Amino acid sequence: MTDNPSAGDASAMNWFKSSYSDSSSGNNCVEVATVPSAVLVRDSKDAHGPRLAHAPRAWAAFVAYAAQG
Repeated sequence: MTDNPSAGDASAMNWFKSSYSDSSSGNNCVEVATVPSAVLVRDSKDAHGPRLAHAPRAWAAFVAYAAQG
């Protein structure tokens, strides 16, 4: 997890949820934002809480793997 200012100001980033998120469960989802050096993931219920930072290539590999299932 990161609280690194170089990862960007969380309020200034364009966070988004998957189009597969279940809208009936409110904010029970993760959100993703990108900055030049990382893909950030956070809990939608805690927008100001910790974020996970992933290298863009690692995130792309994860998404490709997840899309197979």
